[in-house]
Amino acid sequence: MASVFTRIGDWVNERAPNMAPAYRKHMTEYYAPKNFNLWYYFGSLAILVLVNQIVTGIFLTMNYKTSAAEAFASVEYIMRDVEWGWLIRYMHSTGASLFFVVVFLHMFRGLMYGSYHKPRELVWLLGMLIFLVLMAEAFMGYVLPWGNMSFWGAKVIISLFGTIPVIGGTLVEWIMGDYLPADATLNRFFALHVIALPLVLLLLVVLHIAALHEVGSNNPDGVEIKKGPKGNRWDANKPADGIPFHPYYTVKDLFGVGCFLIIAAFIIFFVPTFGGWFLEHDNFLPANNLVTPTHIKPVWYFTPFYAILRMIPSFFSTAIWGVLGMFGAIALLFLLPWIDAGKVRSIRYRGVGYKVSLGLFVVSFFALGAVGAGVVAEVIPAWFGSHIDVTFWENLFGRVMTAIYFGYFVFLWVYTHRGLETTKPVPARVVYDHD
Repeated sequence: MASVFTRIGDWVNERAPNMAPAYRKHMTEYYAPKNFNLWYYFGSLAILVLVNQIVTGIFLTMNYKTSAAEAFASVEYIMRDVEWGWLIRYMHSTGASLFFVVVFLHMFRGLMYGSYHKPRELVWLLGMLIFLVLMAEAFMGYVLPWGNMSFWGAKVIISLFGTIPVIGGTLVEWIMGDYLPADATLNRFFALHVIALPLVLLLLVVLHIAALHEVGSNNPDGVEIKKGPKGNRWDANKPADGIPFHPYYTVKDLFGVGCFLIIAAFIIFFVPTFGGWFLEHDNFLPANNLVTPTHIKPVWYFTPFYAILRMIPSFFSTAIWGVLGMFGAIALLFLLPWIDAGKVRSIRYRGVGYKVSLGLFVVSFFALGAVGAGVVAEVIPAWFGSHIDVTFWENLFGRVMTAIYFGYFVFLWVYTHRGLETTKPVPARVVYDHD
């Protein structure tokens, strides 16, 4: 068997001589830090979920109808009559939510360990572009089942572009292709969701990985793995604190994949709707432009940004400030490499102010998600009684959380650019034992 693989490898190398060097560069000769921890599973898991979404999406398109009259029925047909169609659909819908879970955790790891600092600014920017395209991909995919929440969600989100002065109304009609979400909307969203955006997403993922492998991976200590006279015991020219990505981290990632698949399988087989968080109950009803859902809200992974949109009040009878706030909340993440001028990367060695601000930022993100999902509006009367003014207290809470969210970036700018941060000594090499 070994000789067969050798002959196949020789045959391929003879006809594509650059494939083997590329494989070695990105796998066996790519040296990653030795001290990766649990937080470094989520990059590979994101690739796994991306593959799942593409494969299951291909099978779903075989029976889906891009028509306002047939879209909802075609999804029901997939669920009820297509062999194993229910499993494919739930793998796809659950995969969408799990995609955002691993991406959010992957981004949080970057925030904790300063993976956006020089020389990895391009890696961070490409990652944020992936996040932006993923949000567009998820929104368009959410509209395709043509349930009642899909219809009204599309109407509300697309109508946000109407706040743009002068061209807003025309832009909304151009995006929808009609005065309301209809056949034209479904057709163009289907084309973008199935063809255009996945191609862009795959290209950005390749560029993200290529850029990462050019500058090398960051690590929990935020220090570069060293080359030179102390090199490793096999080769003095290799990083002293690095090991080949393959086979060491590929094997480690397989363990993470196994654990992740167990969790994903449990959700798919036992709680595929996740209590209405992954698949809303209103989306099991066909789209109806005469029946508005009691609470129009986006899927959970959009709710923090939706809450910011709601919490910023309208000035001069226009909602554009809320729209700008929503998009600004994402745009600020792009600017983090320049907002944070800290001399230390990892949270392990950063000042107390940074740790507290990052903690508050995470709390505000979860709190805004609860506001956007309507959880806070349900909790307030349950905790404080029905006589309380729910809208007032929800708005107050949401606006405080919005201020904390944006305040994180303002504080980070002042804290680091004014030299107010007091840091711990950073080790010259990676450390394996932390108290």
